[in-house]
Amino acid sequence: MILSLFDQFESPVLLGIPLIALALTLPWILLPAPATRWLNNRLLTLQGWFINRFTQQLLLPLNPTGHKWAILLTSLMIFLITLNMLGLLPYSYTPTTQLSMNMGFAVPLWLATVIIGMRNQPTHALGHLLPEGTPTPLIPVLIIIETISLLIRPLALGVRLTANLTAGHLLMQLIATAAFVLLPLMPSVAILTSALLFLLTLLEVAVAMIQAYVFVLLLSLYLQENV
Repeated sequence: MILSLFDQFESPVLLGIPLIALALTLPWILLPAPATRWLNNRLLTLQGWFINRFTQQLLLPLNPTGHKWAILLTSLMIFLITLNMLGLLPYSYTPTTQLSMNMGFAVPLWLATVIIGMRNQPTHALGHLLPEGTPTPLIPVLIIIETISLLIRPLALGVRLTANLTAGHLLMQLIATAAFVLLPLMPSVAILTSALLFLLTLLEVAVAMIQAYVFVLLLSLYLQENV
């Protein structure tokens, strides 16, 4: 029986129990915990340096009101990167290829930024729906267009993360299957295909980190408009 290429994106089940909860919990177990020693080891020092640099870069365009989101955004960044990277291991599962899960991250966080803007500065938040200097006949049309663009933001967040990871995994599986089939027929072509697969794997590692960064960066930009 020939399996579908999309079977790898199904949530694994053991004895009728979905294992997606285990996949979501595993990253927090793998991360090294801070030690009580005066001096940390190299891994903890590198982890702390990375988190500090990312937090500074993320909060640079935000005013002090938005700095309250530092822990949430940094934790989300580390969580998404770890999930994406673990999904590249053999016999593993990538929860971030599920659109429902990504929308579960995107919609509440986007809605929180909108609610904050409406509560703290409603005039400024509603002002984004109508650019300054708009001709009077175009006002109703522009308000409708800007409202649609505002409501489509969480969908764009979730679909972008899902589509990039799904496309990368499918391409890796297709090239790996081609290399496996060509190995007994044309070994030289199979070796070249395997080299291409190795380069694609390196690209997917970069995509896994970049897409997590883009997800959090766009959230910080939405927050910047509302604080």
